[in-house]
Amino acid sequence: MTAPRIGKKELARASPSTRAESQAFVLARALASPYGILIIFPGIVLCVGLFLALVGQRALKVSNVALGQRRLAEQASLVATHLRGALDSADPILDRLSDFTLTHAPDEPIEPAAAVMLDLMQGRAGVAFVSISFPDGTFQGTQIDTDGAVRFQDSRVSSAGTRVRRYDYRGHGALELWKEEASVYDPRKRDFYRAAEAARTRIWTKPYPFYRTHYTGITRAAPVYLQVGSERRLHAVLTVDFDVNALSRLMRAGELPDVRTLLFTRSGTLLAYPQAERRIAALPIRDRALSFADLQEPLLDSFFAALGSRPPGQSAPLSFDAGGAQQLAALAQVADDPELDWSVAYLVPESVFFESLHVYGRRSFGIAAVAVLLALGVSVAFARLVVRVRREAAEARAEAKRAHQEARELGSYRLVKRLGKGGMGEVWRAEHRLLAREAAIKLIRLDNGADATDAQERFRREAQTLAALRSRNTIELFDYGVADDGTFFYVMELLEGLDLESLVVRYGAQPPGRVLRLMVQACRSLAEAHDVGLVHRDIKPANLFVCRAADEVDLVKVLDFGLVRTLSDDAGSAPLSTQAVLDTTAAAGIDTGPNGKLTRAGSVMGTPEFMAPEQALGHEVDGRADLYALGCVAYWLLAGRLVFVKNTPMMLLIAHINEPPAPLERYCLAPVPLALKQCIAACLAKAPGDRPADARDLLRRLLQAEKELAPEEVWTEERAHAWWLKHQPPPQRVSTGPGLTPSPQGQLRIADVLAARPAER
Repeated sequence: MTAPRIGKKELARASPSTRAESQAFVLARALASPYGILIIFPGIVLCVGLFLALVGQRALKVSNVALGQRRLAEQASLVATHLRGALDSADPILDRLSDFTLTHAPDEPIEPAAAVMLDLMQGRAGVAFVSISFPDGTFQGTQIDTDGAVRFQDSRVSSAGTRVRRYDYRGHGALELWKEEASVYDPRKRDFYRAAEAARTRIWTKPYPFYRTHYTGITRAAPVYLQVGSERRLHAVLTVDFDVNALSRLMRAGELPDVRTLLFTRSGTLLAYPQAERRIAALPIRDRALSFADLQEPLLDSFFAALGSRPPGQSAPLSFDAGGAQQLAALAQVADDPELDWSVAYLVPESVFFESLHVYGRRSFGIAAVAVLLALGVSVAFARLVVRVRREAAEARAEAKRAHQEARELGSYRLVKRLGKGGMGEVWRAEHRLLAREAAIKLIRLDNGADATDAQERFRREAQTLAALRSRNTIELFDYGVADDGTFFYVMELLEGLDLESLVVRYGAQPPGRVLRLMVQACRSLAEAHDVGLVHRDIKPANLFVCRAADEVDLVKVLDFGLVRTLSDDAGSAPLSTQAVLDTTAAAGIDTGPNGKLTRAGSVMGTPEFMAPEQALGHEVDGRADLYALGCVAYWLLAGRLVFVKNTPMMLLIAHINEPPAPLERYCLAPVPLALKQCIAACLAKAPGDRPADARDLLRRLLQAEKELAPEEVWTEERAHAWWLKHQPPPQRVSTGPGLTPSPQGQLRIADVLAARPAER
C-alpha cells in the first residue's frame, strides 16, 4: 500500500511520535501565553522566595554572632584609628617646636614661646600640655588647666626653690599674670626628662599621673641638641602630654548600646573607661597609673584574666565568662610602636546578639513576603529593563574605550605618565608613536570664564616665545597645538636632572666654581631672549634646571617662559610707590597663592623672593630685572638661603625695594672670590642703572671672574662628571608650568626651607 501523493511528494502520516510532539508544543504555547506567564512565573517566584526565606533564617541564626563580632571589631578598629591619629600629631608638634627652640633660650622673652605653643595646642585632640625644659631647670609650657582654661606656665629653679608663674592668654600674643606660687617642681628630676636625655632620641613614656592634676597621661618627649664646636650639647627637652581623659572622648563616638569600652595596656593599666568615669573620679588621688584592680569590678577581673591566658598576637574576638554570663570582647591595637602598648576593647554580652535574632526573624518573613509581591509586579518590566540596560552598557563601554584611546593621544604623541599637575595645567611624559622619542607635553584645559581668553593668549605667547629661542640653554620646543576638546598643548624636550632649588636643598651650598658655570649658561639663554626684546620676569632656582644630556653634564636649561613679555608690553604701566605696594598687597587684588606668586593685572607679576625692585613697584622693566633675579639665584646657590627671609610676600617686596642684602660672608662656609661677589653685588643693585647693562655684559664679567679662579676652584668637566657619578640624582621630569606639583616623593622646595627657619624681623 502506498501513501497518498501530491505530485511526487508524499503526504505526512499520523504517528505516535507526532502526537507526542504536538502535546509538548501545546504545553509550551500555553506556558508562553499571557495567562501562563501570570500563573507559572509568579508561582516560581513564590517558591523561590519561600525557599530563600527559610535558607536566610538558618543563615541568619548561624551568622548573627559572627556579624556582631565583626561589628564590634570594626568599631574597635575605628576608635583605635581615631586614637592613633591623635597620638600621631605629637611628632609634627615636636618638629615645629624643635625649630623654634633652636633659636630660643631661657633668658629670652616668653611671649613668642607662649604664642607658638598655644598655636600648636589648638585643635589637637587629647593634647593637654606642650612644654620646653632647659638644662638650668627652666620650664615653659602651655596647658589646659584644671578649670578648663588654657594657660602658659613659666617656672624657674633657684637655690631658694622653684618660682612658678601662670599666665592667662589675652589675644595677639599678650599674657596676663594669673597666679604666682612657690613649688618644688624641677623638670630635670622628672622621668620624661631623664628618659629623653638617656635615649638621645624621641621616646614615649609609660602612663603616669600628671604632676598637678594626677590624671593619667602619657608623654612624647624629644631632646634638642646644639652643635657647639665638635660637641653636641643638650639644649632642651620638649614634651607633648596627652590627657587620657580627653582621649576617652574619642571613644564615645559611634558607641553601641550595652557596650563597655576600654583603653588599656597589657600590664593592666586602665587608661580610659568612659562608662565608669564618675567612679574613677571618686577614687582617692594616686601617685601611680590607674589599674583595673582599683575598680574591683568582676567584669574587668574576668576580662583581664582571660586576656592574660590568651597567646599574644591573636586578633580574633575574645569570649569569656563573667558572673555566669558569656561576654564577647573585640580588641584593636592602637599603634605599632612597641613603646605604645595600648589596646582598645569593646565588651558586650552575647545575649544581645541572640535577643536581636528573634526580632530579625519576624521582620525577615514580612520582608520576604513584600519582596515576593514586588518581584511579581516588576518581573516582566525588570527583564525588559535588563535587556535595555545591557545594550546601553555595551554601547557606553565602547564609547568610553574610544574616548579613553582618544584622550591618551595628542596628534602624533601618546601620553604615558603624568609628571605634574597644577591649577590650570598638567605635564605628561609622552612618546612619539612613530619615532619612539620621549618628550614632555604641557596641557592646559581652560574652563569657560572671564579669564579663559587671557589664559589662552598667555599660553599661545609662551609657545611662540619658546619656539623662537634657539639657545642650547633654553628648553627646546618640538610642537604646539590645540586638541579636539579645546585643550592647549605644546611638546618639549624631556630633561633628566634637578632644578637649582632642589640642588641646594638636597646637597647644600655649591662651590663658587660651579656657581659661575651655572650662571654663565643661564646668561647665555637670557642674552638671546633679551636680544629679541623678551623679559623672562620669573627667574628663580625652580626655573633653572641642571641636567645631563648624553655624555654632557651640568647643562643648564631655563624653563617656564609663561610670564615672559616683550618690552613694549609695559608701556603705559602706572608706577607704584612703596606705600602703594603695601596697600595693593593687602588688598583683594593681590593673589598670594600657595606658591607665593603675586600677580596684579598689568603691574606685578613674578615670585616675591626673586623680584627686582622696579618689577615689585610696577615700573617698566627690561632685561636688568632678570639679572637682579639671577643675582638672587647666585646668592641662593652660594649661601644656601634666600637674600631676604620674611613672613609674608608683602614684606619680601618691601625688603627688595628698600633693604640691602646681607653680606655673603655671613652665610658662606667657603670663601667667595672677590670678582664673583662683585658680579652678584652688581646684579642686586636697587637701581637698574647700577646693574650690568645686559645679560651679555654680565656674561663677560662672569667669564672674567672664572679666569681669576685658583686652579683648585675651577669647576672642570672631570669634577662635574665625578659629582654626577657620586650622587646619581634620580631621573626627574621637568614641570614647566607655574604652580605645577612634581611627582617625585620627598622633594623639598624653598617653601619647606623657609618653614624651618625663623623670619627676619
